[in-house]
Amino acid sequence: MSGLKTEAAKESLLRRVRKQRLKSVTVLPSLITILNGVCGFTAIIFASRGAFALAGYMVLLAMIADMLDGRLARMSKNTSSFGGQLDSLCDIISFGVAPAFLMLEVLQEYKLAGFAEPRVTFENFLQRFVWLAAAAYISCAAIRLARFNVENEEDESAHMSFVGLPTPGAAGVVVSLIIFHQEIILPALSGSETSAYLGFCESALIYALPFLVLAVAVLMVSRIRYPHIINQYIKGKKPFTHLIRLLFLLFLIWWSRQVALVLFFCGFAASSVVKWLYYKVIRKRETILPALEEAAE
Repeated sequence: MSGLKTEAAKESLLRRVRKQRLKSVTVLPSLITILNGVCGFTAIIFASRGAFALAGYMVLLAMIADMLDGRLARMSKNTSSFGGQLDSLCDIISFGVAPAFLMLEVLQEYKLAGFAEPRVTFENFLQRFVWLAAAAYISCAAIRLARFNVENEEDESAHMSFVGLPTPGAAGVVVSLIIFHQEIILPALSGSETSAYLGFCESALIYALPFLVLAVAVLMVSRIRYPHIINQYIKGKKPFTHLIRLLFLLFLIWWSRQVALVLFFCGFAASSVVKWLYYKVIRKRETILPALEEAAE
C-alpha cells in the first residue's frame, strides 16, 4: 500500500514539473538580452588585455541592449518571468562583474589591486580595500537585481522610477570615469608639457575610484528613488525645459563624449542623493523648527 502511494506521489510530481516546463520564448527580446551579456563578457576580455577604454564602451553598448530588450517585450506585450530572469543574469555580468573587474585591472596598472602581503603597510591596506570595494560592488549589484525581480511590476505605468540606483547607472559611473582617465588624462600626461595639475587630477581619480565604487554599491541597495530617464523626461509630452536639457546633453556629447559621460552618470547618481538629503534634512528641519518655536512661546 505504501509503495502505491509513493508511485502516485512520483507521478504527481512529474506532472507538476511538465506543467512548469518552458514551452516558448520571445525570440527578439531574448536575443537582445543575450547580446547584453555578450557585451559584458567582451568587456571583461578587453579589460584583461589592457584595452580599458574599449572595455568601458562595451559596457555602454550593453546598456543600450538592456534598454531595448525590456522595451521591446513590453511594446509587444510579451513580458515573461523567463525574460526577467535572463535579463538579470546578463545584467550581473555586464553591470556587476565587468565594471568591478575593469576597476581592478586599471588599479593593477598602478600596483594598487594586487594580493596584499601579510605585513601591515598603507599600500597593503589600500590593496585590501580595493578588493573589498570590488566584492561589495558585485554583491550589491546581485542584491539589487534580485530585489528588483521580486518587487518589479510588468505594467509600463509602474516604471516611472527605481528604488535604489539601477545597476546600469552604477556601472556607468565606473566606466565613464575610466574612459575619461584613459582618453583624456593619460594622453595629456604623455604630452611634451606635463603640468602638476594633470598629475594631481590623475592621482585624485585613481585613489578616489575604489571609494566611488563602494559609494555606488551602497546606493544600489538603498531605498532612494531614481527617475526612469526615458519615461519621465523623453517619452510623451514634456515641459519645454526637458528639450533644453536634452539639447545641452547632445551639445556636450558633440563637444566631448568623455566629459558628457562623466557629467551624465555622476550627475544622475548624485541628483537623487541631493534631493533625498534636501527633503529628509533641510525641509524637515524647516518644518520642525517653527513648530518648536511656537511650542516654546
